[in-house]
Amino acid sequence: MKLSVKPAVLIKRYKRFLADIILPDNTETTLHVANTGAMTGCATPADTVWYSTSSNAKRKYAFSWELTQTKQNHYICVNTLRANQLAEEALLNGTITELQGFDSIQREVKYGQENSRIDFLLQHTGDNNQSVNTYIEVKSVTLLDDKQGFFPDAVTTRGQKHLRELIDRVNSGDRAVLLFAVLHTGINSVRVAEHIDARYAELLQQAIESGVEVLVYKADISPEHISLSQRLDLMI
Repeated sequence: MKLSVKPAVLIKRYKRFLADIILPDNTETTLHVANTGAMTGCATPADTVWYSTSSNAKRKYAFSWELTQTKQNHYICVNTLRANQLAEEALLNGTITELQGFDSIQREVKYGQENSRIDFLLQHTGDNNQSVNTYIEVKSVTLLDDKQGFFPDAVTTRGQKHLRELIDRVNSGDRAVLLFAVLHTGINSVRVAEHIDARYAELLQQAIESGVEVLVYKADISPEHISLSQRLDLMI
């Protein structure tokens, strides 16, 4: 995925969806933050922000925060909308080798007993010409702590719900996959953050034992381009 972004310096993030920045000409402005998470380590004042610009005149804020460049020169994609876009790109171009051979791909499909939407539903023709479903839930990983990547970065009841739904899909005879998209260049291994959300860690272990597959793919990130490219292991 090609990016078209410009640099600025972060003053602060606030109200979840807003951040103030200093442009290269020393003027201050506000941009939109497409991230509802804690963004721990991703929003340190004085770090470099890389932002995109929208031509939509109806938007209140034309600028959108795309990347953070830290003092350690790590790049982090903080726009959570990109995770699904990158996953779809990697599915279609064959990067995610474990999820190939599908006949169709659908996005944001309603499913489950808890009123959920799956990020991707793949379908392919199996034995006896029967349709086989693969449910894929995508989660972005951006929390780096003491050289270790973690998910989640805050208690996530929504994430817990998704694990229950994936377990139910496996129990119903479908294939279910949890795809961690690592969007932080400083992360080289991922663990479940039991110290942050013990219930999520418990459910993830149950999901793995039930047959839910967990895949971890890391992104190459620069101000010019971002793509999922490298398979990592989930550290249990």
